[in-house]
Amino acid sequence: MTRDQGSKTMFDVTVAPAQKALDSEPPREPRAYEALVREIGEDGAREVREVFWSETCARLQLFRTLSLAQHQARIAREAHSLKSAAGTFGYVRLAALALALEKTAERLSDVEFRDLLDLMDAAYAAARAQEPPR
Repeated sequence: MTRDQGSKTMFDVTVAPAQKALDSEPPREPRAYEALVREIGEDGAREVREVFWSETCARLQLFRTLSLAQHQARIAREAHSLKSAAGTFGYVRLAALALALEKTAERLSDVEFRDLLDLMDAAYAAARAQEPPR
């Protein structure tokens, strides 16, 4: 499929800004976790973060099983939850990509949806890689 230089696909409009967020945002903002530790203590923050990792992994897998055409509202809700949770822990790349999915789920093509999920998987992996050793 080709397109002329003057036209833009939905991918250009929605995922390209998400890719810029992925490129420009650090995977993790450490001060966010430090703030959480101040609020609920180290043990509580560690436990909540472990739940976040588990739920995020499950949510990313869930996205891959949902049909965009049939589950746009659910995908948007799940993306909203992911955005909020990722933001709490300072995973800014993942939060930015989840926001992009939340705001564009009803307009994405299947290919754009899968591309955005690939970016989210990469952001998740980058955030996990930046975690301090346990």
